[in-house]
Amino acid sequence: MTLTVNCPTCKAPVTWDDSFPERPFCSHRCRLIDLGEWATEKHTIAGEPIYPEVGEGSDNVQ
Repeated sequence: MTLTVNCPTCKAPVTWDDSFPERPFCSHRCRLIDLGEWATEKHTIAGEPIYPEVGEGSDNVQ
């Protein structure tokens, strides 16, 4: 029995085997779209920031 999941980006079915080397994504394109969403902070992890934002209470002001 082969596990099938949906691509997080486009929801296409992806089998969890060597036929989809970009798994859980269906393609390199969907993987890059997801990476871009993390980079532009469209995806975030809830919680308090560990480090203050630049210029907010930082002793390393230049």
